[in-house]
Amino acid sequence: MVSGLWTTSWIVLLIVGLITWGLIIWAVIVYRRRKGQTGLPVQLRYNMPIEIFYTIVPLILVLGFFAFTARDQAAIEAPYAEPDVEIQVMAKQWAWDFNYINEDVYSPGIQAQPELDGEPGAINEEELPTLVLPVDQKIEIALDSRDVIHSFWVIDFLYKKDMFPGKTNYMYVTPTREGTYKGKCAELCGEYHSLMLFNVEVVSQDEYDDYIQSLRDAGQEGQLGFEYDRNQNLPGTGAPELKEDH
Repeated sequence: MVSGLWTTSWIVLLIVGLITWGLIIWAVIVYRRRKGQTGLPVQLRYNMPIEIFYTIVPLILVLGFFAFTARDQAAIEAPYAEPDVEIQVMAKQWAWDFNYINEDVYSPGIQAQPELDGEPGAINEEELPTLVLPVDQKIEIALDSRDVIHSFWVIDFLYKKDMFPGKTNYMYVTPTREGTYKGKCAELCGEYHSLMLFNVEVVSQDEYDDYIQSLRDAGQEGQLGFEYDRNQNLPGTGAPELKEDH
């Protein structure tokens, strides 16, 4: 759906661009100043049909883009009535924690690390935080931040969503192809924003079950909660009110 909206938009915009540039080039060639000509050419003013055309056509394009975008966004944002898997993603400077809510296990993540013996700037992929999802299952992803504004972006999912301190956002996805997909924070969030990377692995149900069991075997049972947040004094967090002594 997102691919269709993106592709169709580019096709329409390319057509508009070709027409616009074509008219500009045609006017430059046909109405250019010839040798021996002086003064200004005949001026065209208050041509009502052209003015209506220049107003109505862009309005139709803008309304059309808005209508199709609103339609697709409503479908993409529609919550699953009964999700098969519930995940909580906790963003932090500059890594990610993943809570597997149904299974009551968690996976903590660390900031991307450089390869010690690799090329300059090379990242050790094996140490990246990894979110594992079962294929062909309805996934509800709750998005929370421990400190500042982040943005959860799985590049191949063609969708991203901001994560605000004190507010939970949600994404709803059904991954249909197994594989490893790259993700990153898409909101400038501080000094090491560029190293706030992660992977998403879409696997079979059996592989997913094995992964969940590996978290249990590692003692990572339970959930990583908001007690680790840096913003403990934000309004609405239940923190005791600070009063000044006079």
